[in-house]
Amino acid sequence: MKPRLVILTEIISPYRIPLFNDLARHAEVDSHVIFLAENDPTLRQWQVYKKEIQFSYEVLPSWRKRFGKHNLLLNRGLARALAASAPDVILCGGYNYVASWQSLGWARRRKIPFFLWSESNAQDLRRGHAVVEFLKSEFLRRCSGFVVPGDAAREYLVHQKVQEDVIFTAPNAVDNDLFAAFAAVARKNAAAHRQDLVLPERYFLFAGRLVREKGVFELLSAYAKLDESSRRQIGLVFAGDGASREQLEAQAASVSPGVIRFAGFAQREELAIYYALAAILVLPTYADTWGLVVNEAMACGLPVILSRAAGCASELVRENWNGLLVAPRDVASLSLAMRSVAEQPDLCAAMGANSARHISHYSPEKWSKGIMRMVGTKAGGCD
Repeated sequence: MKPRLVILTEIISPYRIPLFNDLARHAEVDSHVIFLAENDPTLRQWQVYKKEIQFSYEVLPSWRKRFGKHNLLLNRGLARALAASAPDVILCGGYNYVASWQSLGWARRRKIPFFLWSESNAQDLRRGHAVVEFLKSEFLRRCSGFVVPGDAAREYLVHQKVQEDVIFTAPNAVDNDLFAAFAAVARKNAAAHRQDLVLPERYFLFAGRLVREKGVFELLSAYAKLDESSRRQIGLVFAGDGASREQLEAQAASVSPGVIRFAGFAQREELAIYYALAAILVLPTYADTWGLVVNEAMACGLPVILSRAAGCASELVRENWNGLLVAPRDVASLSLAMRSVAEQPDLCAAMGANSARHISHYSPEKWSKGIMRMVGTKAGGCD
């Protein structure tokens, strides 16, 4: 009889649906997903693509409250849902929800293997409060095993004294074919899209939340440091929204010459247009455990300038082959990298082609195979 895997995760994120769909197609595993909420409209404006869901799932009743940067999410019916789904293995997407601790306790009482889907890495420059770090270590200690997206997350767990033989890799992925197809269609109508979206002929693209920890102020400063001739030839587009938008727009008003465009939040289909028409994706984050916008941009054939703090940096970007890596918060180095790539359109094109080839190795199929390896071992059960 095939093992029953129950995945517990926060919301119906559009980029997770292809992963869960692929896993559901494998006969070796019987999977079911429990979502703690449909979405989080206070943080992201993602559309919920329910028509694309091809896997077994349910959404628990929930109550959410935000206190500044802190998020409290409470659920009803978790124990009932776990009992009804009868898991042989549980994979939990995080430790920072009440439901995470409840499901961990539920699994341990029944001696059901409990895995944590862990993306934390040592490069993330955020520093947790001592109490938070203590709770995290206690949670890790009680898990049977772990699933990580890549080397940075694996190294973090090893540093936390986790044995390597209970760590399994399932690479973070998006639907590469979907983004590539959207981008191809967008490029066929490039002139019309540039006019409709008021886009420069060439531009650096930032995609994500407009918050300080994404490095958006460093990006604006790096663009301002480019010489005037460079800024006349290439613009800067921010696709996204967030708490720092108003302050960014105020600072951007003083940058001249140059074209700086704040496009606002874009759903998946429109975001692919921004990718398709951009010259380079720039993500100078110092707080991303991975950075899935890099996957999306690479699937659309873009080179990438990326902060080394991003969890995906060592996995997705090969220096001078499909992009450049820079130190977080280093405006001078970021500006130099932007100028270097922008002044060489042929190099941009070659790097973009390399990105598209490289990202094919980070697919929903590769993710689900990693999950099946984890389920096959069950890491010896609970302690």
